[in-house]
Amino acid sequence: MTHLPNSYTRDLCSGTMSILSGDICLPTAILSLSKLNANIAWMQEFADSNGVKLSPHGKTTMCPTIFDKQLNAGAWAMTLATAAQVTVAANHGVERVILANQLVGFGNMSTVSMHLDAIEFYCIVDSIDNVTQLANFYQNKNQQIQVLIEIGVGHGRTGCRTTAEVSAIETAISKSDNLLLAGIEVYEGVIHNGDAESDVTSLLNRAIDTTKTLIAQNAFDTDEIILTGAGSAWYDQVTKQFTTSNLPDNVVPVIRPGSYVIHDTGMYDAFQDTVLDRSTTARKMPGKLQNCLEVVAYVQSIPEEGLAIIAMGKRDIGFSDGLPSPEWRFRIGSDAQQPALQHWEVFELMDQHTFMRTKSTDDLKVGDMIGFSASHPCLTCDKWREFVIVDDNLCVMDRWPTFF
Repeated sequence: MTHLPNSYTRDLCSGTMSILSGDICLPTAILSLSKLNANIAWMQEFADSNGVKLSPHGKTTMCPTIFDKQLNAGAWAMTLATAAQVTVAANHGVERVILANQLVGFGNMSTVSMHLDAIEFYCIVDSIDNVTQLANFYQNKNQQIQVLIEIGVGHGRTGCRTTAEVSAIETAISKSDNLLLAGIEVYEGVIHNGDAESDVTSLLNRAIDTTKTLIAQNAFDTDEIILTGAGSAWYDQVTKQFTTSNLPDNVVPVIRPGSYVIHDTGMYDAFQDTVLDRSTTARKMPGKLQNCLEVVAYVQSIPEEGLAIIAMGKRDIGFSDGLPSPEWRFRIGSDAQQPALQHWEVFELMDQHTFMRTKSTDDLKVGDMIGFSASHPCLTCDKWREFVIVDDNLCVMDRWPTFF
């Protein structure tokens, strides 16, 4: 393996290992610690300054070290999507969990059951069948769980479509001593039509009105009532609607963005630009969310003019929401990274190979490193069993395991 001269390694990283030294097996996923910390601080400050609780969606990274950083920064809870993910969180000391999903199936219910003594747990319901299944299971376990009724939208995903459905589910919950109605949940991210902002507002108002109606009926079983929504695209609108609706003081508004912690250079970067256009509060925030995840790989072959094959593919980086983007390049022995050339374009991925258009005049050689960013960070994170944590000079600081 080729190494940088020892003097160069010492100057760059004070004797520690560097991605640029060639000592790390590539491809690998690297996380910039400074940008990660800045993203965590940015979203926590947004939540705190707007009077809402933050429950980041952990499915983005499934990295307990990052969970700890988010919670230590002030997050109220962690949001998760599956019973197996709940186990990961509970086993790593997370004390409050929102399962932003229906808890269905005896195996999943049993998995959650094992952790109820250690965590404050919420899941969502949108059918009498699910309510009945949960009630019977946890009655047999002599346990109680807290549930949130989900409000959905037509042609969307899960959630109650009508007021009558909500009323029937509330009645079914009230008949069980093992289910505690603790609040209302909504996920607005399924709305993608041309009048999305208006439809998102309408859905949020339904959730708010449902909360007020059930409060008036004394339907909730807990002192604090959770009202929760928001992925990474509409958290500003959810915050605005939840905090300007004259809800009682015991209603706890909770937002659940997840991708912000990694961010990207694609779809979520575009979503964030829209948030900044809409939200005066967000525009006044110091700094901005930054992509902190890259996959670094070698140029493996230049088999013909205008084509470079990179030793990285579908198994290494997300691609369903946009192909990877080359960000920087580096040749071992050179003094510094250089920006990727603007005309470089990824146009195809195979399992372990990336096809990139170049020009014959480009100074590009086999063995050069290229750092790639991607869109939709969840779909890159879940390909890696660990993140290599780097400082601003790409010096390796740590390795953090993931639990996908």
